[in-house]
Amino acid sequence: MTISTTSAAASPATIKSSTTPVVRRDWVQSEILALFDRPLMDLLYEAQQVHRHYHDPNKVQLSQLISIKTGGCAEDCAYCSQASSHQTGTGLTATKLLEVERVVASAKKAKDGGASRYCMGAAWTSPKDRDLDSLVAMVQGVKELGLETCMTLGMLTDHQTAELKKAGLDYYNHNVDTSEEYYSKIITTRSYQDRIDTLERVRAAGINVCSGGIVGMGESRADRAGMLRTLANLPEHPDSVPINMLVAVPGTPLENVEKLDPFEFVRTIAAARIMMPMAEVRLSAGRQSMSEELQAMCFFAGASSIFYGEQLLTTPNPENNKDMALFKKLGVSPA
Repeated sequence: MTISTTSAAASPATIKSSTTPVVRRDWVQSEILALFDRPLMDLLYEAQQVHRHYHDPNKVQLSQLISIKTGGCAEDCAYCSQASSHQTGTGLTATKLLEVERVVASAKKAKDGGASRYCMGAAWTSPKDRDLDSLVAMVQGVKELGLETCMTLGMLTDHQTAELKKAGLDYYNHNVDTSEEYYSKIITTRSYQDRIDTLERVRAAGINVCSGGIVGMGESRADRAGMLRTLANLPEHPDSVPINMLVAVPGTPLENVEKLDPFEFVRTIAAARIMMPMAEVRLSAGRQSMSEELQAMCFFAGASSIFYGEQLLTTPNPENNKDMALFKKLGVSPA
């Protein structure tokens, strides 16, 4: 028996799915759980077809993250070392807001290293108006470098949102973290609706929404499905969907939580890709403990972006050269 071959490998454009994936905002829980329950190979096959329709499968967008104000946060998020209620156990020292010049200099290094988006995070319930001038200057300075800008500052007022939009902020991150049903077991100092209201305010101002969550916090599969249901049923899908694997920080309430099975993490990535086909699904926290094989499976499942750089706020991340070495093995390049 002979097997016919072509003289040249097919390009991504020629092996796209011929059927345009349906973009939906009416997912119900039973449908999402059915996705999770599929045989893994069937789930990955569909996710890869969807992925190829909207994304180059051999490109990965690089974002870099900096903590512009660390610790001292009044929120009680059980996963976070920056909560003031956990700082005694974690040994984290709170800092003031970084100087604008320092943030811009760090952004330049990120761009030189291959990042295309620079994300600035502050441990706040919400920013104070007195800090707004510095935040605006950070956005303007980073944009002048030719980078996309993103901030995560907690809840925003209409005035703050408008000023950040005027400064040129491209993305605003505000994660829903988990399902609405599991949320109160992780956070008690702000409501789930507070988070949804902030996303609506950001979207109304014309800023791109970045919103995802954290898995491996002791939640059930139903909670992971519920988190994705919340995101996929928003009036518009988030432009970026960061999926974080919990980094169990000693001194936090979740320090001894049972680790999530890696295949369940891959299923979560694949379900996110199928449900939000045009979004950048980002591998975020937790990559430091992921094998190269697991990360490769996540890219196949539809992850199209990573946080790049050696530090994610207060938790470690793979060194830049390790990411580039992995990209070379996979035939992947930065988008």
